[in-house]
Amino acid sequence: MTSLDDFRMETRAWLEENCPQDMRKTVTTESDICWGGRNWTFKSEAQQQWLERMAERGWTVPSWPKEYGGGGLNGDEAKILKEEMTRINAMSPLESFGIWMLGPALLKYGSHEQKLQHLPKIARGEIRWCQGYSEPGSGSDLASVQTKGVDMGDHFLVSGQKIWTSYADQADWIFALVRTEPDAKKHKGISFLLFDMTSEGVSTKPIRLISGSSPFCETFFDEVKVPMENVVDERGNGWTIAKYLLTHEREMVSNLDAIFGGSAGLYETAIDSIGLDETGRLDDPLLRADIGEFLIDEMALTAHLAAAKDFHRAGNQLGARSAELKYLGTELNKRRQSLVVQAGGLEALSGPEENNGIGNQSASWLRSKGNSIEGGTSEIMLSIISKAVLRLPSLG
Repeated sequence: MTSLDDFRMETRAWLEENCPQDMRKTVTTESDICWGGRNWTFKSEAQQQWLERMAERGWTVPSWPKEYGGGGLNGDEAKILKEEMTRINAMSPLESFGIWMLGPALLKYGSHEQKLQHLPKIARGEIRWCQGYSEPGSGSDLASVQTKGVDMGDHFLVSGQKIWTSYADQADWIFALVRTEPDAKKHKGISFLLFDMTSEGVSTKPIRLISGSSPFCETFFDEVKVPMENVVDERGNGWTIAKYLLTHEREMVSNLDAIFGGSAGLYETAIDSIGLDETGRLDDPLLRADIGEFLIDEMALTAHLAAAKDFHRAGNQLGARSAELKYLGTELNKRRQSLVVQAGGLEALSGPEENNGIGNQSASWLRSKGNSIEGGTSEIMLSIISKAVLRLPSLG
């Protein structure tokens, strides 16, 4: 028996003993997901117990170094942990932008002091982060951000506006792109700053979406005081950090289908709503074919993501290939949400109501339309793939 076999047996035994039964199910609504933060209200005692037990072991971020709150697992061990959690259908104990995006950026570019200050709190779910990237005039052309930081010696005074800031009204801290070097070239004048959302001069305004919910916000900065020690890496190197972080964000968005339950129950929902034909198959040949095609594509993407993660665990950088994962994952999730509504029939439109009277399934379907915009539009992703992955000649 190898050391990995021993690790698998120990992990399996620990999960069986410590994962609450209520945490062994498929995510069906966003309230099933623990986002953490100062103001987080746990859905249940089981959700809190699961987070505390996994955080104590460092398994909310199993591959991070132990000194920063992680589990210190190598790639093979992290893969085994994931497999054993999947085996018992264990829910993720914590999801956050801190884990998906800021954490990897700090591990690569942050100072030791910044890592000690922020990473353990992310791992324990104590601080919830939001991302201050896009602005009203800076979306696809992100390097044109105009939010400015005026050098006041020991701090910056930050003023400007961000938009589409996911969960800014619920976040504790923000990582933001700020133009601190006004005389430098566009890509060289941006710094990557961290600051508390309760700082004087910070305000947010939710943006009401077609789904009826408001996960996105407008975020305003009015001479917010940000200490110089909150600059990650060097002043003016924010664009380099931003690009690195975006590769992790796109990988996260590509995995939305898995986070929100994949195709679990899709065919059964269709059968309950539509019924079976005389051969025992779903009594809607067109929908049956669409679901079958989707399931094949879902399995293909699952295999593709697994290969990409193995490539990354081996010490390689995904780089531009993250655009490929993001495009495939978001388009697949949009198809899934559309099929859920088709399979559910009228019940999908008039089921349990949330988000100002819109049924859960239809609200999720409407919300999924934003997947191909956030983190870079599908059109931008295809452009990156054509230029940086396939090396196709430009038509311009």
